Amino acid sequence: MTDHGNRFLTRRLPSFFSVTKASALLQDNRSLVTGLAGNEARVSTIGSLRGRMPHASVVVFATIVALFSLVPLGFIAWITYDVGWETVKALVFRPRVGELMINTVFLEALTVPLSIALAVTLAWLTERTDIPFARLWSWLAVAPLAVPAFVHSYAWISLVPGMRGLQSGVFVSVLAYYPFLYLPVAAALRRLDPAIEDAAASLGLGPWRVFFRAILPQLQLAICGGSLLIALHLLSEYGLYVMIRFDTFATAIVDQFQSAYNSPAANMLGGVLVGCCLFLLGLEILVRGNERYARVGSGSARPADRRRLGWFTIPAVLLPIVVAVLTLGVPLVTLGRWLYLGGADIWRLDTVGNAFIQTIILAVAGGVLTTIAAVPMAWLSVRAPGRFQRFLEACHYYVGSLPGVVVALALVTITVRLMLPLYQTFATLTVAYVLLFLPRAMVGLRASIAQAPVELERAAMGLGRTPSQAVRQITMRLAAPGFAASVALVALGITNELTATLMLSPNGVETLSTKFWSLTSEIDYVSAAPYAVMMIILSLPLTLLLYSQSKRTAGQ
Repeated sequence: MTDHGNRFLTRRLPSFFSVTKASALLQDNRSLVTGLAGNEARVSTIGSLRGRMPHASVVVFATIVALFSLVPLGFIAWITYDVGWETVKALVFRPRVGELMINTVFLEALTVPLSIALAVTLAWLTERTDIPFARLWSWLAVAPLAVPAFVHSYAWISLVPGMRGLQSGVFVSVLAYYPFLYLPVAAALRRLDPAIEDAAASLGLGPWRVFFRAILPQLQLAICGGSLLIALHLLSEYGLYVMIRFDTFATAIVDQFQSAYNSPAANMLGGVLVGCCLFLLGLEILVRGNERYARVGSGSARPADRRRLGWFTIPAVLLPIVVAVLTLGVPLVTLGRWLYLGGADIWRLDTVGNAFIQTIILAVAGGVLTTIAAVPMAWLSVRAPGRFQRFLEACHYYVGSLPGVVVALALVTITVRLMLPLYQTFATLTVAYVLLFLPRAMVGLRASIAQAPVELERAAMGLGRTPSQAVRQITMRLAAPGFAASVALVALGITNELTATLMLSPNGVETLSTKFWSLTSEIDYVSAAPYAVMMIILSLPLTLLLYSQSKRTAGQ
């Protein structure tokens, strides 16, 4: 190569490589820009899908339901303002209210601790000891839920006609309601990490000290929740205490309502009862505390070792036997006796059949409408949680803690004063059922919607479905089993509902519970027996569902 050629390459090669490098960098930048644009497009698509999620319309529907659920509380405030402070003082601060308050305090203070002791003992025996036939005793401990509380009272009054007063009320209440504590405590015992007990025992603690210092504190949430449920039932129960002639706020409100419709005295008693409910809710939050009950990791996979009872086996077996006899044996024997005395004549299709059909119609209609009303809030609580959504959810749940007599009293007063044509109509009765049983529908729906992946909704919208179509065709189809379970839970609750049905049912409408109540009020226990049997038969699926859910929660 010549010197001229060498000098040419020396001058041109650096510029050539610079141009090549710049061209490559430009190409890389174009690729990077294209990739970023694609990513932005994908992010924009996802964002648009999220923006198209039907939050606004669902929030509107959930807000409407929440406003309806605040009707009983608003009713109390309105009545208090309407009658004036002087009338409120005269109706609330009087000896009769003080007497009812003393009865309520003693009833709660005796029934709840006894129920805790019985439920925890039975749960420990069936879940943590080698007691024979543990599965059978576990099922029999839950089975009393199939017998309505006022049917328990009916059975014991038939057997012991002299049962009266506080002691009888506490006795029957413990037998009727302790399963509400047994279920969560037994489920909690199944899920406890046995390594904690092993660590406590390795430190030299004996079996009793291990139980009280290592196990019982971990049951605090279950005990608090079950105790609150029992305490609220004691406030709202009507039929059980009327039969044994023990006065409570619920019995006094219904008596006042029957003697004078839209009575200010009944309304003020309802206000006191709402105050008691709110006090119990606050007390449960205070007692429950903020302690941590979970651990990082799944814990030990092995099941807890069952304690050997040894010589204590026979006394341990006697407890569930005695409880089963008192809670199931007495009602079944009493009902069998009345059915035998009545013969085939008491099974009249024109009365028993009519009450059964009307109960099924009300239960199914109320169950479907209540579950539909709970769908927006259940969807929001899973798909779009937030502060406002949590407030709406609290409104849905709080109304379930109110006694049926307060909800019925609110609807009676509102319809009589503002919408008289709706008084004692099917629509008003259905609204009462929706308010009373919203929490039952919420629980099952929320769990089912949570198991339906939100990505499927977004994929459906990406394929051209509208947000409402995506929710209806994808999520609600996947949540259909939970929807059906919620309808069943609400329907079976409506089957045994007494107070609101008595106060709001249209003329000529008689359910199994109201017909049973009217016959027992006439001391016609023979004719009332078929209605009690039908209620128990309809309640058995609910009991089986609750029992299976508690097992499923523990992974069994």
